[in-house]
Amino acid sequence: MSFRPAGSRPAVLGYAVALVFALSAGMAGAQDAKPAAATSAKPAAAASAAQAAAPAAAEKPATAAEAAHSGIKLGDAAAGQGKAAACGACHGMDGNSSDPQYPKLAGQSEQYIVQQLSNFKAGKRQNPIMMGMAAPLSEQDMHDIGAYFAGKSALPGVADQALVERGEQLYRQGDASKGVPACMACHSIDGRGNPGAMYPQLTSQHAQYIQATLKAMHDGTSWGEDAHAKIMPSIAQKLDEKDIAALASYVEGLHAAEGAAAKPATP
Repeated sequence: MSFRPAGSRPAVLGYAVALVFALSAGMAGAQDAKPAAATSAKPAAAASAAQAAAPAAAEKPATAAEAAHSGIKLGDAAAGQGKAAACGACHGMDGNSSDPQYPKLAGQSEQYIVQQLSNFKAGKRQNPIMMGMAAPLSEQDMHDIGAYFAGKSALPGVADQALVERGEQLYRQGDASKGVPACMACHSIDGRGNPGAMYPQLTSQHAQYIQATLKAMHDGTSWGEDAHAKIMPSIAQKLDEKDIAALASYVEGLHAAEGAAAKPATP
């Protein structure tokens, strides 16, 4: 199954995201690393980023006891491995899809995966295949699948050197002249996202998937009616085709080597 914009090629099975850009991201996992300090954002872009990040959800309880007391379920990765087997045809058995039209799920947070599967099941996010795949899943199934993929690591991608400069500017600083906030304000300096606020991981995601998702959001596609779902379409509409291509390429190459600063890999 696939976390992808409505209208793209059907996937075979079910699970749920991807990004966003979130992609979310909605802009649609990476190895453990030590992130470096970010480049200073322009004041206007930073202010816009702060506004975009405002509707954050509460952090997930840190322990099973706290979760049980609050009624929040915790996923079982071992149980999720079997439940996620059907997802492998499109997303890869370890969450690293080989087809770039399907997003990598490896390293994506459990919370975000559960949110998107719930949106598909409720019809808030439209995709015929994913809606069908999510329909029979219980809340515990979603958490188990999410926990399984959250424990995997996304394989690093490579950015196009010709697009890195503009992509890095948009990701790290935004573009005050266009009213575009820095992506890292929500998705973090190394693209690992913010699980507590349910902002998705973007690092190492396929450029093709990110680009298709941003274009769809630019054209008005939304992944729901909640505050989070409304963030990315409003930002994507301010990006032109070249901006989207540059940002998507930069995100694919964004990862950090062990003990090194987060930066995009280039040919």
